[in-house]
Amino acid sequence: MKDIKIVFMGTPDFAVPIFNALAEDENYNVVAVVTQPDKRVGRKQVLTPSPIKKASALYNIPVLQPVKIRNEIDEVLKYEPDMIITCAYGQILPKELLDYPKYKCINVHASLLPKLRGGAPIHHAIMDGYDKTGITIMYMDIKMDAGDIISQRETTITKDDTLKSLHDRLSEMGKDLLLETLPNIISGNINPLKQDESEVTYGYNITKEEEKIDFTKTNTEVDNKVRALNPTPGAYTTLNGKRLKVYDVRLTDRYYANTIPGTIVGFEKDGIRVVAGNSEVVLTDIALEGKKRCLAKDYLNGVDKEELLGVVLK
Repeated sequence: MKDIKIVFMGTPDFAVPIFNALAEDENYNVVAVVTQPDKRVGRKQVLTPSPIKKASALYNIPVLQPVKIRNEIDEVLKYEPDMIITCAYGQILPKELLDYPKYKCINVHASLLPKLRGGAPIHHAIMDGYDKTGITIMYMDIKMDAGDIISQRETTITKDDTLKSLHDRLSEMGKDLLLETLPNIISGNINPLKQDESEVTYGYNITKEEEKIDFTKTNTEVDNKVRALNPTPGAYTTLNGKRLKVYDVRLTDRYYANTIPGTIVGFEKDGIRVVAGNSEVVLTDIALEGKKRCLAKDYLNGVDKEELLGVVLK
């Protein structure tokens, strides 16, 4: 299999373990990497390469960074790939590219397709209350995440899972499943399954509006949102005109019939009690605008709790 030339296309941290495994496996020949252009990051707008570009430097593999892949198809095809493997690349591949490789274009997607097609399947798996998710290895298609399924592996989403924990677990699962599946793809020992369009759901990229906590929702829904956005970008609300990021909450069984959702109703040793729907969450891990992230109990040591009572988070 070493003579099979692979072009790997990916961008974020999620794709790094998968790329590393391919680059280090003596059975495969990764001849080029395609990733998104460097981006300016942070307050100082430092031009920063993608995690995949950084990883590729360790293996001296050529890197392409097209602004629009459809305009630079020839730059990819000059490597004459027998297979293209993508993982969270970030651009739709044109048909000319999809049709070129002998072993086609393979995608590693972080959901159990046809569930959660789109760019943020891990966020939405937690935010939307899924009890399980997983990895799908699939043939790529012109339509987003709509190609035939080659293999899948699932994992349970626990009540303690955050975006980070599920992201890291799925990334490792993607690496393992891809390495197990590739020999079967190359030998033709597979039975691809068409996706059931009646079962399709979407996990589109998270908008700024979706990052905001809606305290009219149940405490479970608030908890799902907080975990789905931890550690980044972080769910938020507003406290006395300042943005308050919330990274962790604890649920209680207290019931409220006539209290405005978002109202601060008390304090516990570990945090701030807030009404959510007809129930309650305790904010335990927070970051007030202009301040560093801290445990809510430490934040409370420096404020007048009486002034916070009755304040409505919006």
